[in-house]
Amino acid sequence: MEFSTLCDPGKPAPADASSLISPAFDQLSPHPPALGRDVPGLLERLAAVPDPRDPRGVRHPLVTVLALTACAVLAGAKSLLAVSEWVADAPPAVLERLGVDIDPLFPARSWPVESTVRRLLARVDADALDQAVGAWLTDRQNGR
Repeated sequence: MEFSTLCDPGKPAPADASSLISPAFDQLSPHPPALGRDVPGLLERLAAVPDPRDPRGVRHPLVTVLALTACAVLAGAKSLLAVSEWVADAPPAVLERLGVDIDPLFPARSWPVESTVRRLLARVDADALDQAVGAWLTDRQNGR
């Protein structure tokens, strides 16, 4: 093939076969946007994940920690530190909707910190979490 045919501005350049960006965007486009009624559905699905902790001394419900983590990741958090920063910056209405009881005297102690999220995610049953999130996504795809 000649150089001129590869650099001709009138012809489209062939896409690299290893690029998955276009197929990934094609998968994302047909999904409906999340509505307010989807959040309780997600909380209900996450409630099916068994809590690996001893119930004594539990300050934050598992459902709340998983929902906060999911929202932070959906908002763009790429690390556990970013998750904890998102949680700390979230509006009180969002925190309350996801199950956080905000203490008016010590509001910063109301939500889970990075170490709590990290330890809990390390111990949670990954298969059960995968099934819960997968079921929620299936419900959204089917329009329930």
